[in-house]
Amino acid sequence: MPFKPTEYLPYDFANRRHIGPSPEEMAEMLEVVDASDLDALIEDTVPKSIRQAAPLEFGKPMSERELLHYMRVTGAKNKVLNSLIGQGYHGTVTPPAIQRNILENPAWYTAYTPYQPEISQGRLEALLNFQTMVSDLTGLEIANASLLDEATACAEAMTMAERVSKSKSKAFFVDRDCHPQNIEVIQTRAKPLGIEVIVGNPDKMDASAVFGALFQYPGTYGHVRDFTDHIAALHENKAIGIVSADPLALTVLKEPGAMGADIAVGSTQRFGVPIGYGGPHAAYMATKDAYKRNMPGRIVGVSIDSRGNKAYRLSLQTREQHIRREKATSNVCTAQALLAVMASMYAVFHGPKGLQAIAQRIHRKTVRMARGLEEAGFKVDPKVFFDTITVDVGPLQAAVIKSALDEGINLRIVGEHRVGITLDEATRPKVVEKVWRAFGIERKDNDFKPEYRVPEGMHRKSDYLTHPIFHMNRAETEMMRYMRRLSDRDLALDRAMIPLGSCTMKLNSAAEMMPLSSRDFSRLHPFCPKDQAEGYSVLLSDLSDKLCQITGYDDFSMQPNSGAQGEYAGLLTISDYHAARGEGHRNVCLIPTSAHGTNPASAQMVGWKVVPVKSAENGDIDLEDFRAKAEKYADDLAGCMITYPSTHGVFEETVIDVCKITHERGGQVYIDGANMNAMVGLSRPGDLGGDVSHLNLHKTFAIPHGGGGPGMGPIGVKAHLVPHLPEKAGAVSAAPFGSPSVLTISWAYILLMGGEGLTQATRAAILNANYIAKRLEGAYDVLYKGPTGRVAHECIIDTRPFEESANVTVEDIAKRLMDSGFHAPTMSWPVAGTLMIEPTESETKAELDRFCDAMLSIRAEIRDIEEGRIDGENNPLKNAPHTTEDLVGKWDRPYSREQGCFPPGAFRVDKYWPPVNRVDNAYGDRNLICTCPPMEDYIEE
Repeated sequence: MPFKPTEYLPYDFANRRHIGPSPEEMAEMLEVVDASDLDALIEDTVPKSIRQAAPLEFGKPMSERELLHYMRVTGAKNKVLNSLIGQGYHGTVTPPAIQRNILENPAWYTAYTPYQPEISQGRLEALLNFQTMVSDLTGLEIANASLLDEATACAEAMTMAERVSKSKSKAFFVDRDCHPQNIEVIQTRAKPLGIEVIVGNPDKMDASAVFGALFQYPGTYGHVRDFTDHIAALHENKAIGIVSADPLALTVLKEPGAMGADIAVGSTQRFGVPIGYGGPHAAYMATKDAYKRNMPGRIVGVSIDSRGNKAYRLSLQTREQHIRREKATSNVCTAQALLAVMASMYAVFHGPKGLQAIAQRIHRKTVRMARGLEEAGFKVDPKVFFDTITVDVGPLQAAVIKSALDEGINLRIVGEHRVGITLDEATRPKVVEKVWRAFGIERKDNDFKPEYRVPEGMHRKSDYLTHPIFHMNRAETEMMRYMRRLSDRDLALDRAMIPLGSCTMKLNSAAEMMPLSSRDFSRLHPFCPKDQAEGYSVLLSDLSDKLCQITGYDDFSMQPNSGAQGEYAGLLTISDYHAARGEGHRNVCLIPTSAHGTNPASAQMVGWKVVPVKSAENGDIDLEDFRAKAEKYADDLAGCMITYPSTHGVFEETVIDVCKITHERGGQVYIDGANMNAMVGLSRPGDLGGDVSHLNLHKTFAIPHGGGGPGMGPIGVKAHLVPHLPEKAGAVSAAPFGSPSVLTISWAYILLMGGEGLTQATRAAILNANYIAKRLEGAYDVLYKGPTGRVAHECIIDTRPFEESANVTVEDIAKRLMDSGFHAPTMSWPVAGTLMIEPTESETKAELDRFCDAMLSIRAEIRDIEEGRIDGENNPLKNAPHTTEDLVGKWDRPYSREQGCFPPGAFRVDKYWPPVNRVDNAYGDRNLICTCPPMEDYIEE
């Protein structure tokens, strides 16, 4: 034989892909943490009382080739027809340059929310472009950086209107021509807040009886109406006018700002973002400048750095729920940043004239469609429309729908005698001819002169997208380079570990991401006939079953399309359960002071009163305080919200007692799933006493964060809560399954890992966290540990003493880490002045060591300040981060350029350079600019 035979020991593919440390590295790490093996470490860390009895068994894990074949077979079960259903979802054409360079580019999809602006400048610029685009198209002064979907944006606009309106009313008017899903989500949001929703004809609206009103533009059945007079009547009565507008239509139609609207919302899905069976897509919100501090969601603004150069940052962050807690205006946490970036790039790619040309072509096609039907004797409504018409077919409705299906087309069923048709960018002449054939009309789409059905008074008169960024040379070469320049300004997971506690920034493997772009999964309409979505049915059913096995729950709702929305949906489910049992008065929620900031914000959104529970000295829930408050509020106790393992990174042994105390007093237990990456395969929240949990699929189950969204927060419930899930009790998202196209990622992750692989990932995550805690021990204090001295999947290090000893803040340390090429851990949460570190299972020992070396070097620099070897104000920590600007020109600092720019951990050849120095946050809030600055600023820069 040409080769000497050796024993072949197959190396687990799941380990090679998702689990960073090799077996040899694990052995070295276990020696550092003083554990004989991984089993012993887990025995030390996870209490036996909460360990699950049986291991996860999903059968043999798939290889990548097997997975991709299986995904193709499953996707082929979906039938992709031309869906002309409309209802807020449209066919669109994603420019391949955007698909390849944004949607499929890990530099964009693996980034975190841009809370650290110095290493997020590319994303922030793209989101500022999005805000400028929205502000221009709507004619309103300020826009946010996206919301979850159009329906939730409508609901957010309603609650915002109540906050800013001077009206004393508790009623809200909704245009009957709003998309049905928008109305349903508004009604869900309004009910626990005591808001009366009046759905009706805008012409019969009593403006004196409401605090605000929402109008759909164009209407769901096609009507294009001018709401100027309606909004004026609202203003006369101190009420707020809201328009939910299609942004593409706004390139040719009178904009909401010109009608006097106070708020505009809508979806940017048709700006190059695939339908994806309902999501994810970026919704938008714009408002008048006077209301900016009441607008939910993130807002990108323009500030300056320490050298006076222009720099972007998130503005007005004190509005956010993690700071304001139960006083927050919303629990909105995850936006849809990646999809907002795609939509903004679509506008950059086409420019204002290109967008207008697309809109005009769609309108002309719709007019031709209408004329062909009218000439054949059909009654077409409305007379004034943009892209949607409804056709009265009398008793022929079923026959027409069937004929259209035979032609490969989905039409919308409207009532019992009408059919809805919505055309879009992707509609070709042959599709128009097929629709006519479905109505029994044989003709060609080539014998009509161009015609418009929008009266002069409804034409847009104002300019939009005037900023030079929307007029750049749109040759693909230039577009490609622009997107590359922006991504190079960011630090994402494709460059370095992002050790954010509670955010679980883990690998999003290439194989798991591939099905997302496939035609079979990306082009289905959320309201297409169910028999066209059999592939999605297989996915949803199997994923739900596997999540039930992982969590110990009995059923899952996939509808919530963010973690914060999962919290909200879970609490609504509990609230509906209490009401169904005649205990609707239960409205008190016990929440530990260490809980996620969205927890109290979610509780107030369902009309509950938040009662904080103290933490014990070791960081656990103070059981005596919990018991006393549960007893005090027993008659009104709705439930408690806890996080497990705790937000402090410890498996609390009292969790079963907490659940028992709550249940004995009639409450339900909500267990936050943010830290599920420490539990999968080891412990199940449903076994601990949890009644409902949300899972952050964008954390534990490998959906990428996308720079601040997409996210998914499906909720698992025990059997008694199943009848009260959103599907039955009231929708919380626009689409029935939230953002289902990204569920392909989590499903692929579970299929690739198998039960054993998922469990090993959890064990490796715990090992990595304990390794970091041990390596940093002595240099930093680790605040909270379990009884055996172990941490769970994350650890909190105390940096507060350095402010007194060296005038070094937690922010200084975070910025100095950028010089070593790292994103900072979670700052000042859940304990002010600390850093919470979560390495995940995906990081190799080399990357963990690089991070620890950087942290130990920072401690050495702090010691130099403490002992007087470095100036207390002019030092590497205070001047961090260092940029290429610091490499040139005069150097007047008492440390070398090399120490400043190349600290331990930094790569010499492939060093990441922050594009700006430290950003001035106060300046940005004092001088709020939330749209693209004029070109002169770029020239000066």
